[in-house]
Amino acid sequence: MIVAPRPASSNGQATDPRGRPRVVVTGIGAITPLGLSAPSFWEAMLASQSGAARITGFDASAFTTHFACEVKGFDPLNYLDRKQAQRLDRFAQFAAAAADEALKDAGIGPDTLSPLARERAGVIFGSGIGGLQTFQEQTQAYLKGGPRRLSPFFIPMMIPDMASGFIAIRHGFRGPNHCVVSACATGNHNIADGTASIRNGEADLILCGGAEAAICELGLGGFASMHALSTRNDDPEHASRPFDKQRDGFVMGDGAGALVLESVEHARRRGARIYAEVVGVGASADAHHITAPHPEGLGARLAMERILEDGGIAPEEVDAINMHATSTPLGDTAESRAVQAVFGPHARKLSATSTKSMTGHMLGAAGAVEAIASLLSIVHSVVPPTINVTERDPECADLCYVLNKPAHREVRVALSNAFGFGGHNTCAAFRVYED
Repeated sequence: MIVAPRPASSNGQATDPRGRPRVVVTGIGAITPLGLSAPSFWEAMLASQSGAARITGFDASAFTTHFACEVKGFDPLNYLDRKQAQRLDRFAQFAAAAADEALKDAGIGPDTLSPLARERAGVIFGSGIGGLQTFQEQTQAYLKGGPRRLSPFFIPMMIPDMASGFIAIRHGFRGPNHCVVSACATGNHNIADGTASIRNGEADLILCGGAEAAICELGLGGFASMHALSTRNDDPEHASRPFDKQRDGFVMGDGAGALVLESVEHARRRGARIYAEVVGVGASADAHHITAPHPEGLGARLAMERILEDGGIAPEEVDAINMHATSTPLGDTAESRAVQAVFGPHARKLSATSTKSMTGHMLGAAGAVEAIASLLSIVHSVVPPTINVTERDPECADLCYVLNKPAHREVRVALSNAFGFGGHNTCAAFRVYED
């Protein structure tokens, strides 16, 4: 069960030390392989559950990998009417459901915001791949019957920005509206852009996040052909094992994460309750390789250094970090080296974990969902574990890894990393909200 966040006070500073509006998180929503809400997702992580199982959405027996972390039990008609559901790809259905939960959690309904307030409420919501299932289905339709078999909704359903557009239409938000696409860094990039919109005075409220639904023949086959996926077909639940010596690749995951960001002033005016403050965002590029990380994690290091500078955070203030660590041989090692380089001796004191061990790699949704995990670590004073670690890889830097069971500790500042193909690196920092 999620502890209620703190109410916003009418006292205290509305701007940060640089004079920018302070940005806070007032609502969260999640559709994940571990549950169809933020509370169920959180409870499953604290129980060290794995979302991995044999794929049920299609016959995967012809592929080298037969399993993934699918979203289970999701019925779009529980969230959308039939016409809406038919005109949205599955990734956008996930996004709409997570957005609805986040807005309800933030106490925002049809009559909460005035028409003028909705002009300063925006949606910045991305996807790393977009409507891959729609692309696959429409390609098959074309090959079978030619141009006349193509749906008039093919393009709107496929493009990654449709989640952002639909959510804005659904809730009447006429503020900034766009979609950042940066592979698996997408979720964090959208949080960063949402934070920037509020800091720059362009909006008072931004609903941001990421969604993905790429577990289909094309998605699985594409990643399998790169030899990026685990092939532990006889033991799916233990296949995602970041930092473990026997890790052999990542496990695909689907879902969505949504966060409601507001300026402190706006949250105060409507008496909102606050999870935490967004105190920093950082981004960089590896400028190294289209898929492989820099072996020393130079881009990841730069993103974390920039976030500490942006938020005015001393390295010793950071209590926990949800690492991008996907369970790949190169990625986990490079990132752990980067964390050690940034935090020095303090790296042995901050709690490092990878919730992908339970959710799998949710691609464009990963950053947003893992940001929610970091927020709840602050609220609950507990860091979810990295499960499935039986022998830690000595090549991974010597950090204070949270292995196999949660770590109960005070968390005042938490970081969340998200990196993507193309060398994109992002980091988001959250702090206990104080007046």
